[in-house]
Amino acid sequence: MSNRRWLERSLTIAGAAPVGPTVETFGRVKSAGDGIAMVSGLPDVRLDELVSFAQGPFGFVQTLERDQLGCVLLDRPDAVQAGDQVRGTGEVVRVPVGPGLLGRIVDPLGRPLDGGDAPPAAAFEPVDRPAPAIVERALVTEPLQTGILTVDTLFPLGRGQRELIIGDRATGKTAIAIDTIINQRASDLLCVYVAVGQKSASVARAIRAIRQYGAPDRCVFVVASAAAPPGLQWIAPFAGMTIAEYFRDQGQHALIVLDDLSKHAATHREIALLTHQPPGREAYPGDVFYLHARLLERAARLSPTRGGGSLTALPIAETDAGNLSAYIPTNLISITDGQLVLNARLFHEGQKPAIDIGISVSRVGGKTQAPALRALTGRLRLEYAQFLELELFTRFGGLSDPNARARLARGQRLRALLSQPQYAPLRLADEIALAVALQDGVLDRLSPAQIGSFRAALPAWLDQQAGALLPRLGSGATVAAEDHAALGTALLALAGAQT
Repeated sequence: MSNRRWLERSLTIAGAAPVGPTVETFGRVKSAGDGIAMVSGLPDVRLDELVSFAQGPFGFVQTLERDQLGCVLLDRPDAVQAGDQVRGTGEVVRVPVGPGLLGRIVDPLGRPLDGGDAPPAAAFEPVDRPAPAIVERALVTEPLQTGILTVDTLFPLGRGQRELIIGDRATGKTAIAIDTIINQRASDLLCVYVAVGQKSASVARAIRAIRQYGAPDRCVFVVASAAAPPGLQWIAPFAGMTIAEYFRDQGQHALIVLDDLSKHAATHREIALLTHQPPGREAYPGDVFYLHARLLERAARLSPTRGGGSLTALPIAETDAGNLSAYIPTNLISITDGQLVLNARLFHEGQKPAIDIGISVSRVGGKTQAPALRALTGRLRLEYAQFLELELFTRFGGLSDPNARARLARGQRLRALLSQPQYAPLRLADEIALAVALQDGVLDRLSPAQIGSFRAALPAWLDQQAGALLPRLGSGATVAAEDHAALGTALLALAGAQT
């Protein structure tokens, strides 16, 4: 039963009538520890409601039982002790949104972590909001350029898509997401980077890279590091999604990176077990699929009647020994619109980004790929897969067929072309030029070791030698015959300079 006390308050102000009795309902903390407080009383409190504790901390209701509540603490978990009073607020967890957050580093509650003042908020929105309805959505028709040649040519993405980046630990998952954010320095996309359970050093390195190479004034960084309370880590992806949705709902285009949902799922499992929810497969609660489904469904392209904005999601997940059939990877693969699978063997062999083209896929973005790239690289994935199979076959002996040797040499150059250093995203015009160089045999003049320097010198060379072509190439339209010839001449000259 809840404790109730009746407060008789008489307020006499310039002859005003006294205020009548009011009712105040509060509960008591039965036990507290590990960021969880079990509370008795408060029969009218609802699920996900924000509650306040006597010493100042806040939490939200995670479970409702017959005789107690399971509350997740959002800050200062050591300040809550058994016997403390708890009061309901009638509100849910909200986060500040608006352009004032751009360029700032905040925690999932919008509090500054960069030493500055609290960011100005256009509004405070709930962290958990319903996804747009089907009738409010539009088809994904615009490309999202990542600047990564492998992705833009083989697994193109579209604005409003949800593409999972998955692989073992330390195989370059975050690097792909950071390069994608850096490449938006010249686009109209606003970016939100959400770090969930990451080491502080890793988060600092990612933010430093974006500040050095990208446009940090067009990014929001939401950080719930591994040292943050579990409650903050749990709401971090939802808070980041709410911040990004503000820009989408204003008719703008946004990109959100969730790094990573494996740690978020582990936090959800921890909270579920501490609040006595029944465990299921791999000790995760039964609602873990719904947890991530309702989160990622919020990424979408809106219809023109809703402003036409878009929100693209790049969730990241970690596998153990390349096991894609584990519970969380299986769930996320089934929720998203494709996955970029990173292979640890390729990474250690020096192929970066280490994307496994055999099992990676983009289920939406192929329809949005720039026409010029689609025309030039339509058979590229098949050629590369055939090369890998042929290379595997050559381990059993040499090749006497000259055609097979030529295909093997071309495949080696293609692999060198797709290997791209970090923090060096390519413009669309550069990617089209590289596709032309591959199609026209310009790269045949170079050894695989020289292709890296050729790719590095290409942007400046195009600016000098083919500056008039760049606007047409940057539009992504199909390359006209005369432009193709002029581009081929410039590429031959650059190849000659590299030899």
